[in-house]
Amino acid sequence: MILYIDPGTGSMLFTIVISAISAVVYLIRILIIKAKNMAGIKSQNERNAKKIPIVIFSDSKRYWSTFRPVCEELEKRGQKAVYMTASPDDPALESKFENIKCEFIGEGNKAFAKMNMLNAGIVLSTTPSLDVFQWKRSKTVDYYVHVLHTSGDITLYRLYGVDYYDALLLSGEFQEKQVRELEKQRNLPAKEIKMVGLPYLDTMLEQARNYEKPETDTTTVLLSPTWGNNSLLVKYGEKLIDRLVETGYDIIIRPHPQSFTADKETIDRLMEKYPETDRLHWNRDNNNFEVLARSDIMITDYSGIMYDFTLIFNKPVIYTEAGFKKDPYDCWCIEGDTWMLSTIKKIGKELNNDNISQIKELIDSSIKASKETTSIEEARNETWCNVGESSKLIADYLIDKLAELESKNEPEKKEEKA
Repeated sequence: MILYIDPGTGSMLFTIVISAISAVVYLIRILIIKAKNMAGIKSQNERNAKKIPIVIFSDSKRYWSTFRPVCEELEKRGQKAVYMTASPDDPALESKFENIKCEFIGEGNKAFAKMNMLNAGIVLSTTPSLDVFQWKRSKTVDYYVHVLHTSGDITLYRLYGVDYYDALLLSGEFQEKQVRELEKQRNLPAKEIKMVGLPYLDTMLEQARNYEKPETDTTTVLLSPTWGNNSLLVKYGEKLIDRLVETGYDIIIRPHPQSFTADKETIDRLMEKYPETDRLHWNRDNNNFEVLARSDIMITDYSGIMYDFTLIFNKPVIYTEAGFKKDPYDCWCIEGDTWMLSTIKKIGKELNNDNISQIKELIDSSIKASKETTSIEEARNETWCNVGESSKLIADYLIDKLAELESKNEPEKKEEKA
């Protein structure tokens, strides 16, 4: 006997079967989505649990002088943080902190690769060009903060130096004006800016107050150039050193660390031609305090060290004639002289081909004139705010910002738990 189902009943049964299959498929899909969501929530919860509250990133041991007082202040307050350095011989690695973990994360691109995958609340760094070259913003870092490691213009970084930071910790109002001008030109959102000062200068000032200069019967001249084609060692070389040796003064030559790579041929030639004597010394100390403290005058080009010298020790500088090219720097986008170039004309005397043969007279007159000018004090007031308080202000900012970020993330965490 053949079972007969009329067309209406068959259609109804077919609809029921299809509906049942669809319901099963839909249920499976819902279960898969829920499983993925649960895995995502679990993964997010794990990331939150492993998130480092504050990371301090240093691409060179040279910046420990900036970060050390900040780390010490965070340590006093019991604030957990991790100091990550790209220098295997960073002095920070010898520190004995309880709350600050110091670790070497590799050199060069290896360090940046680590930073690109970082999971942290706040990253504090002196390193420019975030999200421009090999250092990219990590998707699991909430906030990036830049702090200055030298006085002067913030526009002397390469193009787009601080464009993609969330906040800037500065030391002079003219720096904020420079940043706001660049933001306007580039249609960038306004970054948070706080005036905090300069930790490394605060530390150096404290050292200077307790420093007793060795007695000497002669003037000490510090030759402290930057590197590259505009370096005074590249431009003047033997011509300048010969004239300095003739003065009979103590001469200290302290090339920029990058010179030993970028200007290696020049440096090698000069070091061979002018070996160490009782009147001529080559200096490569990592900490420049001692050499700055015992020198009476500095001859430089556009090295930022000239402001450490004048602002801390109230001593004169002699600078080479203009040859600075703005092209690769952020200052190229802003009309007029940089603060550095306009200020050096007030606090120093110019060295050029016309007066290099009278270098002794130039040194003597500069030392005498520095005792009669107020220009150094004016420069100090313009570029160095909150003298002696910077590390406390930076610690305040980091801790308050961390609490603010955690407060914003609290609703998200409640949703995850629900």
